[in-house]
Amino acid sequence: MTDSVPQHISVMLNESVDMLITDKNGLYIDGTFGRGGHSKLILSKLDEGKLLGFDKDPVAIEHGCALQAEDSRFQIVQDSFANMLESIDAKFDSAERVDGVLMDLGVSSPQIDDAQRGFSFMNDGPLDMRMNPDEGVSAAQWIKFVDEKELADVMYQYGEERFSRRIAKAICEYRTHTEITTTLQLAKIVTEANPAWEKGKNPATRAFQGIRIFINNELGDLEQGLEAAAKSLRIGGRLVVISFHSLEDRIVKRFMKLKSKGPEIPRYLPIQNAHLDVKFRSIGKANKPSKQEVEENVRSRSAVMRVLERISD
Repeated sequence: MTDSVPQHISVMLNESVDMLITDKNGLYIDGTFGRGGHSKLILSKLDEGKLLGFDKDPVAIEHGCALQAEDSRFQIVQDSFANMLESIDAKFDSAERVDGVLMDLGVSSPQIDDAQRGFSFMNDGPLDMRMNPDEGVSAAQWIKFVDEKELADVMYQYGEERFSRRIAKAICEYRTHTEITTTLQLAKIVTEANPAWEKGKNPATRAFQGIRIFINNELGDLEQGLEAAAKSLRIGGRLVVISFHSLEDRIVKRFMKLKSKGPEIPRYLPIQNAHLDVKFRSIGKANKPSKQEVEENVRSRSAVMRVLERISD
């Protein structure tokens, strides 16, 4: 097993693992295995504990299988963390609850840096964008047939691209005479259609982000995965989530606020907090990478880490 692309640098590595582990003999979930940076550190902190890793990416699974062969405390599953409850039941005792779940969201550096995966607008490659290239529809296949309005909506909702209508129109006009099959081909269309470039940001950034998130159902998986993680935790167990853009963080923040404060109750109703039966609490405030980490790894600059702990059943 070899990699021809740069290795992934795990963001907020020590901070996240320190917040995650509360019992060295407990059960833990790494929802986004990647290249195993978080998993390896978690295992180094455990005694008789066990760790279950998840990832969609077949290359990540290769790395996970290698770690599984080296350490019997670890198992890897090729699936979304959204489906973790089924795998927890299958891999552990069906009555078991876990002590911690870690999610390091978004696309990894090796996926971005490998032009053949189709995530990058900087290097030419097939327009794929799938976390698991063996499942679902590629970005090229989707763009070939998608309705112009839906394409614009995806770039606006998931990429927060304010010129999505204009860009979608340009893409749909281009595909009438030439099939769009590569990343630089799409990036060029988007760039030429974008009338106002943001300083310090490639004009194709938001469009590519929106399409990638849609193709992989990233936000849907996140919402389902957060609920699954919360259900899986035993008392004292923690959910640690690292997000990298506002859409992800908004979902995580809202989820943790709702879990730790309970549903919004009108002020005029005579209900006290004690009656809400709140089962979770947020641990501290949102954490950001240190200045040193950002200097050493510029891709960490937008990271936000939030932590939720189960306090009762």
